[in-house]
Amino acid sequence: MRASNCLSQVLQAIILSMFLSQCFIASRAFSVAPLIKPPPPSRNSSRSSSECDALLQFSNSLTVTWDASYVYCDYPTNTSYPKTASWKKGTDCCSWDGVICDTMKHVIGLDLMCSWLQGVIHSNSTLFSLSNLRQLNLARNNFSGSRISSRFGILTRLAHLNLTYSGFSGRSMKMISRHLPKLISLGLTDTSNDIDDHTFRLFANNLTQLRELSLYFTNMSRVSPLSFTNLSSTMMHLTIYNCVMKGVFPFHIFHFPNLRSLSLSYNDNFELMGTFPHNLTQLRELFLSHINMTRVSPMSFANLSSTLTQLTITECDLRGVFPFDLFHLPNLRRLTISKNNRLGSTLPHTDWTLGSSDHLTHLDLSLNHFFNTSLNFGMFAGYKNLQYFSLSNSHLNISMPSDGNYSFPRLRVLDLSYCYLTKLPDSMSFDELSILDLSYTGLSGHIPEWIWRGPRETLTTLNLQSNNLSGEISSSLCQMSSLEDLLLNSNKVDGTIPGCLGNITHLVQLDLSYNQLHGTLPRSLSSCSWLSSLSVAYNRIYDIFPHWVNASYDLTSLSLESNKFYGVIGAPPLRIEELFLGENHFSGQLPANFTSVNSIMERMDISKNMFEGPPPIPPPIVTYYDISHNKFVGNIPRQLCNATRLEIMDVSFNKLSGTIPPCLINVTATMYLLNLQANHFVGQIPDIFAPQNRLFVIQLSQNHLSGKLPRTLSHCDQLIFLDLSRNGLDDSFPSWLETCQMLQVLSLKSNKLHGPVIGPNTTNNPFHELHIFDLSENIFSGPLPHNYIMSSRAMKIQESHSSQLYIYQGPYADKFVSITMDIKGSNIKMEKLLTLLFSIDLSSNLFKGEIPSDIGDLKGLKALNFSHNNLSGSIPPSMGNLANLESLDLSSNKLNGKIPEGLAKLAQLSWLNLSNNQLVGQIPRSTQFDTFNHSFDGNPDLCGHPLPSQCVNINAHPPSTISHGVEEAESHRWIEWRATPIGCACGLMFGIWAGCIMVEKRRPR
Repeated sequence: MRASNCLSQVLQAIILSMFLSQCFIASRAFSVAPLIKPPPPSRNSSRSSSECDALLQFSNSLTVTWDASYVYCDYPTNTSYPKTASWKKGTDCCSWDGVICDTMKHVIGLDLMCSWLQGVIHSNSTLFSLSNLRQLNLARNNFSGSRISSRFGILTRLAHLNLTYSGFSGRSMKMISRHLPKLISLGLTDTSNDIDDHTFRLFANNLTQLRELSLYFTNMSRVSPLSFTNLSSTMMHLTIYNCVMKGVFPFHIFHFPNLRSLSLSYNDNFELMGTFPHNLTQLRELFLSHINMTRVSPMSFANLSSTLTQLTITECDLRGVFPFDLFHLPNLRRLTISKNNRLGSTLPHTDWTLGSSDHLTHLDLSLNHFFNTSLNFGMFAGYKNLQYFSLSNSHLNISMPSDGNYSFPRLRVLDLSYCYLTKLPDSMSFDELSILDLSYTGLSGHIPEWIWRGPRETLTTLNLQSNNLSGEISSSLCQMSSLEDLLLNSNKVDGTIPGCLGNITHLVQLDLSYNQLHGTLPRSLSSCSWLSSLSVAYNRIYDIFPHWVNASYDLTSLSLESNKFYGVIGAPPLRIEELFLGENHFSGQLPANFTSVNSIMERMDISKNMFEGPPPIPPPIVTYYDISHNKFVGNIPRQLCNATRLEIMDVSFNKLSGTIPPCLINVTATMYLLNLQANHFVGQIPDIFAPQNRLFVIQLSQNHLSGKLPRTLSHCDQLIFLDLSRNGLDDSFPSWLETCQMLQVLSLKSNKLHGPVIGPNTTNNPFHELHIFDLSENIFSGPLPHNYIMSSRAMKIQESHSSQLYIYQGPYADKFVSITMDIKGSNIKMEKLLTLLFSIDLSSNLFKGEIPSDIGDLKGLKALNFSHNNLSGSIPPSMGNLANLESLDLSSNKLNGKIPEGLAKLAQLSWLNLSNNQLVGQIPRSTQFDTFNHSFDGNPDLCGHPLPSQCVNINAHPPSTISHGVEEAESHRWIEWRATPIGCACGLMFGIWAGCIMVEKRRPR
């Protein structure tokens, strides 16, 4: 019974369900029957669902990461965000971000540009199942490893394809021309070398409907420019951006009847020559940047049609007269002609606003070479719709009379940097200004109030740096709520820093350095949570370390240099990259957590303070490490050996001890400067100089180093400055340093170096760039090193025309490269070595022989010291040719002969020491020589002023005395001449008389 009842109930349920389903189908058929003509809705629904599933599978095959798009999507029109984040299963894909559907719910477009997508799109991707696609934009993502394959040919309806900056590779043009011949627009990036001239011609001939072609970073070096004439005459937009194009661009392309936009930018070996044709009535936009236009007539730009709306000519070496007729094109909206240093002439003083004043929104004439003595800024006020305006670096002298009209209601960017302004007007009006750059303009006087009160809700950048502006910072500035960058550095601004600056909570960069500010650093700045860079260096701020910066998450650069900050300091912010605390009065030990292995600090300068204790441990990514002029003790931190990006290392003038770690060889390959001067380092200098290093400066003086010189110094072929002085080095002269052909300073002073200074003669002109050659206070012997002394080409130039002021022009040249020298009888520390300083000091050795007779060829020489040796012979007369010589010391030798007259004619000579030699004769007289009181002592046979012994010879008296002396001498000679015969005659008479007497006596009686 139970079984039969159960079976009965099942049969009833089946019959009921069949009935209900039939009713449902009937009702559906009734309701939709009139609409069935295109594909049935049920089929559309399933097809739409399958396309949505395909999109989801495509999305799930990729990863979403911000750095996949950030490189190429930083522009306002390409702001990146993850579009696929809105793609959810169970929702209508036609509503998803980036998905375009037609009225039948078919997916016909996919725009995923700048969507943070990363991964490989394989040939079996569900993307290729979207058979209705007409538009596909995958640009500016990272699909590296993906290939442009024949699978794209499945998308037969595809008309618009954009794969620029997306990482696709493969034989792109060959595949596209074969499988997608109906494309209307194509954007492509292909860095392979697969595109040759034949491939491109085939591509141009097959894509007969192509209207827009955009090639970015596509290697077209094997394609002839003439092949572009094979493109379809339907072409409307052509972009060839950074494609390694070579040769001459064919002007014939300008005659394409439908061409509206042309961009040839960043093809440096691409040349445009001739004149622009007339009647380009369709051309709207022309972009020509970084191509060769030396043979294009600027005046032919006047041929461009009145339909032109945008023209960009940047860094094309355009030459000639600036085409001012461009300003009269009635539809011109954006005009950029910049960075053409040979494009000049004088700008017209009349109103430029004729014709284009209603439309022009962007005007950039920066970095050209105009010759105006003065240009009234008020003439630009006619551009009422101007949004961007730059005359930066245009050599213009711009006047702004106080009674002028300076109203720019829509201007957002005003850049007049590196022009000549001298003074600002009392008022200017900007309603929407975002960036104001008046830096490097020579402005002086007080900053007008309209700047402090500028557009409070729109101004983001105020740049007044490197002028002569004075006065105090107005508190009105604090009401600029939108301000992000405030640059007032390198002026004469005084007073205190307003405490209300903390009200500008969006502040990102604050630079008040190189002014005359005093007082304290406002604590309110702790409210600027976005602050990334803070510099108050080179002022007179008296305060403790701003501990509030430790809580700042975004602060990456802090510069408090050269102020009066004092006391102990705390650990820097975790994200700090640059820390400059030098030249203050900080003291005490650094905190244990000052740096860490995880620190991202790249530059650290805590020099010229009073820090004590062990030196700070450098982070592994540090590039700049300066702890000099403190009281640090202990050894060099071994962690420096892990700093493989280190460029500057200065630990000089501390109390560091121990040996130099041999592991520093790990970091010298990247280093520019190594300074261990004035510490207590001992032992031998290890072989730490890596092959092919880039060291410019090595300063190891004033330590207790001993032993032989490391032969790896010969690896330093970029070396300019080498100072190993004041140590205990015991070796022969390092002639193997001749390989350092760029060496300008070589100081081995005050060591135990010995033997003759001779070279291996492997180089014709060793050390030919030498400016300073100091071997003094050693035990060198033998003759003077003529080959080294006379090989310097730099010393032989009497007047240098070099634009380089200092010998070392590398990173932070103003802080480094000091050397102690004996000049003009004093021990002088040279903080900055000028390129015009030429000095040779071989004093206090055992050199013997003569001074080279051609020493006078070193016409640029400023100081020469051969004193305290065993030199003999005479002073070469050629020394009188050393017109730039200021200091000469030849004392304590065995020099003989007379002092050359030419030395007395050296007008620049202010120090002379010839004492303790064997010089003879009269001292030459001159204005300079008469001032040298003890320069000739210890030469017994010298006479004349300033010595007390007067000369007896004729050259020792004034002219009148000399005349009298001559007469007296002649008188003596006259007496002697007459006395001789008289004496002879008397003698003869006396002899005759004596003879007669003797004869008379002997006569016999």
